[in-house]
Amino acid sequence: MSLLRPYSKVPELNTATVLLVENEEELQSKLADAIVQYEKEFNVNVRLARKLPLPVENKETRPRIDLIVFIISLLSERSLQSVESSLAHLHSDCFLGKVCFLVTDARCGSHTQERLVNVRKLAASHQCPVLCAEHRTADGVIAASMRILNILKVSAGMSPIATTALYLSSLTRCSATSDLEED
Repeated sequence: MSLLRPYSKVPELNTATVLLVENEEELQSKLADAIVQYEKEFNVNVRLARKLPLPVENKETRPRIDLIVFIISLLSERSLQSVESSLAHLHSDCFLGKVCFLVTDARCGSHTQERLVNVRKLAASHQCPVLCAEHRTADGVIAASMRILNILKVSAGMSPIATTALYLSSLTRCSATSDLEED
């Protein structure tokens, strides 16, 4: 088994690559289109995967991945299980600002709230941010893509170092309430 390593390749000039990982592929293509269409000051490559590990066949031609976004639908237990199994295929260096979780359907009932707590615990154990997104509207997809682009800018090193930690923490706040403090 080959682990995905964040610094195994030389970065391309003025280019960042984001890997969107989603088992159901419900939001993945809409989000990829929104990211590519949004005007930005650097080039963005978007790669899609259903799960990790990535195929070994194209390992040499694959660009350096600057950000891995795991998309989790809280309506599907299988979505969370797929992410949990995919995390085993990442090198520990990926969890230093190169991974985030994007959660959908956070307001759809009691089962989703339990899963949201599980996702937040998973993210806290890996020290990764959790973003909440509304994927049923075009505005929600655009807002999610803008947040991902801002995080990508930081993780790819295209943001001034002095503001990076403070800026990233303000970008990654989830609007849904958390029960983590009570546990």
